[in-house]
Amino acid sequence: MSVIRLGSGAPWEGIVGYSRVVVRGDAAWVSGTTSVVDGAVAHPGDARAQTRQALVTVRESLERAGFTLADVVRTRMFVTDISRWDEIGRAHGEVFGDVRPATSMVQVAALIDPAMLVEIEADAVRGAGA
Repeated sequence: MSVIRLGSGAPWEGIVGYSRVVVRGDAAWVSGTTSVVDGAVAHPGDARAQTRQALVTVRESLERAGFTLADVVRTRMFVTDISRWDEIGRAHGEVFGDVRPATSMVQVAALIDPAMLVEIEADAVRGAGA
């Protein structure tokens, strides 16, 4: 079974050496995704909006690979301020309320850009939402 690696065109993919999404068979893994749009952090200071934007990118990445948000079985949320868990969690719930993947939310000291408040990974299994 072959592995498919899809990039997003982000300039740091080649520098760091990663793919936006990796697919093997009916499984997909989406790399840590932030609210970067056109090379800039969208929604500075707004954790909820950054979460929504990161999840839009996760969705688009999965769809490019032939998956849907309903296929997501696990997410991991890395946040720079756990006291904002409610804003972040509610945005996650707006997207995954019916899917209900396994998830984690963990505070980290920092993300790669100080304006980033949230980074999200996702794992998917094709047909999990059926």
